[in-house]
Formats: sequence, structure tokens, C-alpha cells
Amino acid sequence: MTDLSGLKVLFVAGFGPVVRDPGTSRQFYLDALGLPLEAMPDDPAYLHSEKVAGVKHFALWPLANAASACFGTTEWPATVPEPHSWLEFDVEDIGSATKHLKTRGYKLLVEARVEPWGQTVTRLLSPEGILVGITLTPWLR
Repeated sequence: MTDLSGLKVLFVAGFGPVVRDPGTSRQFYLDALGLPLEAMPDDPAYLHSEKVAGVKHFALWPLANAASACFGTTEWPATVPEPHSWLEFDVEDIGSATKHLKTRGYKLLVEARVEPWGQTVTRLLSPEGILVGITLTPWLR
């Protein structure tokens, strides 16, 4: 557990690649590696699992879906570096964590937004280009 006065990380909520070619990624992660991934009923390109040891949620997140989650469009803006992976940290207090990041000068792509599936998320790019989510994920607690 990390506590940086205002940002207290409880656990890694999820991780996975941001994929550009869902079919090729499916072949690698599902067919070659044999990961127990399932498609979302309303989005067959989003393959996920809560059965991969070491992470609460592993998923292949299509770039178009990540763009939609961050910018409301399926196209990733040319002015923002494309992420190659995503990583989510569940925190004790999403409001404090969001404020903490803003006061430290980080450019937030999404600020403490409640998603349709019930997760609250703040998103930003890490210095390495990882799409990082600071989250409150009720069903993982």
C-alpha cells in the first residue's frame, strides 16, 4: 500500500495491452498463451478475465475503445502519444487522488468520471506512455 498524502494506492485493479489489431492479439493471448479470456457480450473485441493470477482484471483493450473512454471518439488524437498498455490502480479516495495528481501538474485525460459499469476513473499517460487509471472499482473491493 502506497500513501503519498492524498493518493493512497490499495491494489493493482487491472493491466493489459492496448491493442491495434484485435484479431492478431486474440491469436497471441488466447490461442498461443492459452489465457482464459472471454469477450464482453456487447463488445467482442474486448477480451478480459478475472482468472489470470497476479492481477484482478486482465484485458486486451482495443485502441479505439481506449480513445472513446478518454476522448469520446474512436480515433486516438495525433497530438497525444498512443499508449501500448493500460494499468489501473485502485485508490482509497478518488477525489483526493485526482486532486493530488492535478496539483503536481499531471495532465489528466479524464477526471474522476463515473463509467457506465460503475467504476470511477481518472486517466492520464505515464512518462513511459502507459495509459494509467486511478480508480475506485467497487466490485473488486
